[in-house]
Amino acid sequence: MPKIIECVPNFSEGRDQKVITAIADAVRATPGATLLDVDPGQSTNRTVYTFVGDPQSIVEAALNAAKAAFPLIDMRKHKGEHPRMGALDVCPFIPISDVTVAECVEISKQFGARLAEEVGIPVFLYGASSDKEYRKTMPQIRAGEYEGLEERLKDDKWAPDFGSNTFVPSWGGTVTGVRKFLIAYNINMLSTKEQAHRIALNLREKGRSDDQPGRLLACQGIGWWLEEANIAQISLNLTDMDVTPMHVAYEEAKKDAQELKVAVTGSELVGLVPLSAMLEAAEFYIAKEGLMVLDDDQKVHLAINRLGLATLSPFNPKERIIEYCLPCSSSTLLIQKTVNDFVLSVGERSSAPGGGSVSAVLAALGCGLGAMVGKLTYGKKQWESLDKRMRCIIPPLHAAMLDILPMVDADTEAFNDYMVAMKLPKDTTEEKKVREDAMEAGLKIAVGVPLSLAKRSNSIWSTLLELAECGNINCKSDLQVAARCLETAVQGAKYNVDINLGNIKDVKFREENFAAAEKEADIAVENRDKVLNILAARK
Repeated sequence: MPKIIECVPNFSEGRDQKVITAIADAVRATPGATLLDVDPGQSTNRTVYTFVGDPQSIVEAALNAAKAAFPLIDMRKHKGEHPRMGALDVCPFIPISDVTVAECVEISKQFGARLAEEVGIPVFLYGASSDKEYRKTMPQIRAGEYEGLEERLKDDKWAPDFGSNTFVPSWGGTVTGVRKFLIAYNINMLSTKEQAHRIALNLREKGRSDDQPGRLLACQGIGWWLEEANIAQISLNLTDMDVTPMHVAYEEAKKDAQELKVAVTGSELVGLVPLSAMLEAAEFYIAKEGLMVLDDDQKVHLAINRLGLATLSPFNPKERIIEYCLPCSSSTLLIQKTVNDFVLSVGERSSAPGGGSVSAVLAALGCGLGAMVGKLTYGKKQWESLDKRMRCIIPPLHAAMLDILPMVDADTEAFNDYMVAMKLPKDTTEEKKVREDAMEAGLKIAVGVPLSLAKRSNSIWSTLLELAECGNINCKSDLQVAARCLETAVQGAKYNVDINLGNIKDVKFREENFAAAEKEADIAVENRDKVLNILAARK
């Protein structure tokens, strides 16, 4: 999965369309960045931009936006209802996919340093990016706003993290840092505004007072009346979806609504949402209702249905889920190739992709065939008595298939460290030592990947054995091929382990991993024969 970071800069201009468009165009023109939303506010005189990209592109897009704004926004003339201290008031980075908060902290610091150097303005860090407790939050840093910044910069305690303490009248100051993804989430109520607000007070973290906190952490909320829909809503900001996800807020609201004898009629997402939030909601309802749903698109459909996200307006996943909004990029991953192109790439005059990647493909195909047979047994009248067993058999095979697919590329990538190490200089004794250590480390990584493949492939034999005993007999040959594929994959993984161990000097590592690979190969042969014997006995 690609690394995806969201950036949500807030610029102090919400009325001049030319300025708003110029900043948006600067983001659009940045390769690798995708502008998702532009939300101007007349009364606040502030525009919030939302765009996503990989770590490098997201920094470039944010810088390009700031550079576009620098000659166009003059804070000396700015008036608006929202607190602000600069033309680019705040620029948070939010981890979306395969990115940690720590990585985003480094991204925010890269952005802050370059913004200060290339634009020449003071930059402050907040949130997880700041190491000063007295300047962690926006209210702390923005106290006094733009009008008080010039005097504040004279205090060493408020020296910017990047740039000089020289006040820039046309710009002011910028704050950057990291926050978790915020989900703006409204729950529909057939109730009065006051009843909705009463439930909001029960739910939100701060509750009614310090003595009466709410039940949900990382949750802000109020109740209001939605005139255009003739309903009330509990309007929530879920500031950390890992702490309080959507489905938890929804179910808790339903509990309170039931006590008040009022109806909850679905919910509404404002803006975009990460795929992971939808899948987590789906997994909750899958477990709660004892369902078997395997594919992500069906899980998304389930989450939309159970949360009632399409009650007030259509919910199109392609327009509302961040990952689905991203443009399709040309991928160099082997698993993204067509079968034809993959086979041709194997047949080229190159060492990669080689036997390791082919072994991973075989393992994934073996698991896929098993999952297919399970699905062709499940839900059919003639094998209705097996439905309960199939619900236990199919998910592990499907999961193993998905787990193994990335190993097709992992095998090729694992050898890269060794190849890089081989190109290191070796003129001096010290250089030779560094090169040899790096090569050894690279080979150990190259050993670990095929060994992991062998273990993951062997982990599903018990499931395949059960399927062989009771699965759709018309798919007998498919299971026979599945068993052969899995055993061959494990043998191929063993061959890769053995050849890489041959050049490793660490005797203990070599012996332990040789024995481990040998053991996995034996397991595969034994279970292959068990599956084939069971199938041979079935008529």
